Amino acid sequence: MSSRSDKPPIKTSSRTKATAQEALSRNLALGALAALFVLCLAWELWLAPTGRGTLAIKALPLLIPFVGLWRYRLYTFRWLSLMVWLYFAEGAVRATSDVGPSVPLAWAELMLSSLIFVACAMHVRQRLNAAKQAATP
Repeated sequence: MSSRSDKPPIKTSSRTKATAQEALSRNLALGALAALFVLCLAWELWLAPTGRGTLAIKALPLLIPFVGLWRYRLYTFRWLSLMVWLYFAEGAVRATSDVGPSVPLAWAELMLSSLIFVACAMHVRQRLNAAKQAATP
């Protein structure tokens, strides 16, 4: 039988602050996420509503990742980079099929969702590289 003391100690990272690049990618993701939220609400409530504005509910899932991004939660960056493709797909469909003021709004949605994806991917890559460097002696 072996006791718990036989196991090697778990190596923890001594990092407590984000690097400048991590802060930049987080701030880009947060800013683009806030802009996409405002765009979705404004689009469906005032600028070019479809129906009675009930499609504005599509903006609500964008509120969920704000706290995780603010706290640098790596898991939030990962799943947001996947969730944002739903907004990209909607923007692509509406940019090619709608007419009138919805077309430039759809292009804005495409640009913002792409920016969110790139910022999240950059952040995840930076964090994983930092963890890999900290693990090597």
